[in-house]
Amino acid sequence: MKKIDFKKELSSLYKASAKEVVLVDVPAMNYLMIDGEGDPNQSPAYADAVEALFSISYTIKFLVKKGELAIDYGVMPLEGLWWADDMTQFAVDDKSNWKWTMMIMQPEFVTAAIVDEAMASVQKKKGHAALSKMRFESVTEGLCAQILHIGPFTEEGPTIERVHEFIDARGTKTGKHHEIYLSDIRRAAPEKWRTIIRQPLKGEPQDG
Repeated sequence: MKKIDFKKELSSLYKASAKEVVLVDVPAMNYLMIDGEGDPNQSPAYADAVEALFSISYTIKFLVKKGELAIDYGVMPLEGLWWADDMTQFAVDDKSNWKWTMMIMQPEFVTAAIVDEAMASVQKKKGHAALSKMRFESVTEGLCAQILHIGPFTEEGPTIERVHEFIDARGTKTGKHHEIYLSDIRRAAPEKWRTIIRQPLKGEPQDG
């Protein structure tokens, strides 16, 4: 059986240093995605979305492992796109008007048919309400700036500012604020949480 470590194969995208902001070119990748809005800490819909995304992702993993492809791989980390209709009101201390898309990247050999099979299986066993909101789509972010944040989400502000200053020196921000959650926050201490902060930009792909 073939085993693939996508975090290793895509290390430039899923491993980052906390020391400096770097440029990465993010190609088209396929994701399971669920949209929502409101404070993620107080929204049952957010918790339901995360649970559904992992349920389907793990079901897909086992379908691929036991099926004709016979490939074993680790489920990729949870990711989130965050924004507000009025970005001047996008504040950490008031998340009530936040909008989000939670998502998990799927390997390129995962087809829509496999996703449909996994969703039917999970729906039959668990009946997640969030499944009706799930979609399987390709996303191309292109040129992005990213850095690793170590610590709780409430202390991301200075790290995000470093990313924005890096971009402002090279071009302009585009797209949505993107976070990749590398830690299991149910088990790791908040001061050790590892989150990749990513922001698409338009500008010259220069260094320094």
